[in-house]
Amino acid sequence: MTAVPPYRAFRVQVAATEKLSPHFVRVTLSGPELADFRTDAPDQRLKIILPPTPGAPIEFPEGPDWYQQYLQMPEERRPIMRTYTVRSATGSQIDVDFVLHGDAGPASRWVAAAEPGDEIMVFGPNRQYEGPISGYAWVGVDDGTEVLLAGDETAVPAIAGILDELKPGVHGAAYLEVPTKDDVLPVCPPPGVAVHWLPRTGGQPVGRRLVETITQAGFAPTPDDGDDDESVLWDVGEWTHESPFVAWLAGEAATIKTLRRHLVRERNIDKRAVAFMGYWKYGRPES
Repeated sequence: MTAVPPYRAFRVQVAATEKLSPHFVRVTLSGPELADFRTDAPDQRLKIILPPTPGAPIEFPEGPDWYQQYLQMPEERRPIMRTYTVRSATGSQIDVDFVLHGDAGPASRWVAAAEPGDEIMVFGPNRQYEGPISGYAWVGVDDGTEVLLAGDETAVPAIAGILDELKPGVHGAAYLEVPTKDDVLPVCPPPGVAVHWLPRTGGQPVGRRLVETITQAGFAPTPDDGDDDESVLWDVGEWTHESPFVAWLAGEAATIKTLRRHLVRERNIDKRAVAFMGYWKYGRPES
């Protein structure tokens, strides 16, 4: 009997595209295989799999060693693979919000030209698998918890999803840095969570407004055990639903590392209460 894999590839079609703002585009993907797509958290990640060149067929390996097979494929046949967040999933459809960067990357170029009927693939959790999965950091919090959510435009879909699911008694703040004031999107936080949009102005580098704003904000510290590893660039934290304070940080790696250092070293916040994820790095495309 073949074991059910925890993750698998799904063949999908573009059902619709919607430009949400100058830099955000929502792509609705559909297909019967998506009935088996699983999401366990509002920041669930998936891989978008694009053809190596426009119009080329997508050849994607299968089996437990799929990634090793993928790396060994000739470059001219190897599909392009990038990581995104599931904004919503219902039935046989999922929404994925993309950030437009002009011609800076293959995913940005693809989404700018995407049309209904275009065929691609996604790789993500398999609903038929009954065990635990990964690919997310948010595990939920109870009423009364203070939360800090922060990220640049690449983290906006995940933060928006988390805000959707927060319980009414949660309090705290969300800080979202975006390219322009016209990139402010509607979100649905509970009454006690203030949402601060931080548009960049005057050619400011990504992350500057986020760092400046958060380092000036106030949070209720929780005792730290003092053991901090500066080399870590990704840690989903170890909080529980009952934790009094939780921070979720994602975006450009150097920015997020700076924010995490500030919280842990200067605010004395327990590092186990801080999930931080370097989604991307300056000058380095995702492999």
